[in-house]
Amino acid sequence: MASVADLKIDLVEVCEAAARACAPFVGSGKKDEGDGLAVDAMRERINHVHMRGTIVIGEGAKDEAPALYDGEAVGTGAGIAVDIAVDPIEGTNLFAKDMPGSICTLAAAPEGAMYRPGSCFYMDKQVYPKAARGKIDAEAPTAERLQQLARALGKDIRDIKVFVLDKPRHKDLLQEVYACGAKVRLASDGDVNGAIQAILNMGCDALFGIGGTPEGIVTACAARAMGAEMFGRMAPQKDFEIEACKKEGIDTTRVLTRDELVTSDDVLFIATGLTSGAYVQHVKVGSDANGKFMTTDTVVLDGGVANIRRVQTTVHV
Repeated sequence: MASVADLKIDLVEVCEAAARACAPFVGSGKKDEGDGLAVDAMRERINHVHMRGTIVIGEGAKDEAPALYDGEAVGTGAGIAVDIAVDPIEGTNLFAKDMPGSICTLAAAPEGAMYRPGSCFYMDKQVYPKAARGKIDAEAPTAERLQQLARALGKDIRDIKVFVLDKPRHKDLLQEVYACGAKVRLASDGDVNGAIQAILNMGCDALFGIGGTPEGIVTACAARAMGAEMFGRMAPQKDFEIEACKKEGIDTTRVLTRDELVTSDDVLFIATGLTSGAYVQHVKVGSDANGKFMTTDTVVLDGGVANIRRVQTTVHV
């Protein structure tokens, strides 16, 4: 039987192509130019993948950036039917400033497996490692959830570190975490990066807070692939978004479980590094007797076999 996992090499090449295309703009301050190059390269390569793909959720609508758009058909139009969630450059500000944690990323699952968020561009997320699966009350106060997490991990709460985006909307959340004695890793952008750190136990124990919905769906696939825990609640931030959610009947009080956000274990999460971070390295440029080359570093989380694969690829350009 055909599986999404069968597409992993092709989909790795999609992220690699995007990373190579936009890498020359890392640190340039030109995030939209880099984003446009990544989108174009990703679209060109993904349309050669033998699948009937649909972009369930793309990046760009909420900030009018370049994007693969929601509902866009991708792939050759033959083969397995696949849902795709994509962020050609996750952490565009990090990319523009050459700061750690920017990646090219996508997730894939069987058709119909990904939650459709409609016009809700923001999601309030909780992400925890595998050891906490089934041990967190998602609707409990912050202090109680941190205590539950500490017990699940066998840690003192003072040794717990939570990744939070450094945004004004998180002022109260930060105070709640600090009041418990836990630590915070703040970042201006890139909550997929923070979520993966929590999922893989690479420097953070959890992610809390409101970030983009595309990143939330991508993260749900990563969490499911590794048996980790996640919860999400739609959290519209602007008046037009709130009104659109009301019209579409989106319940912004309901907490969605990981398995509601993505309903299949046959999932892939793929991330290629643009700037170096906790789990992938930046695109490296060099030259040899055959000319200029680029080396990309990619991580693949495969839910079909629940493993982590690292892929380094060198291509002459």
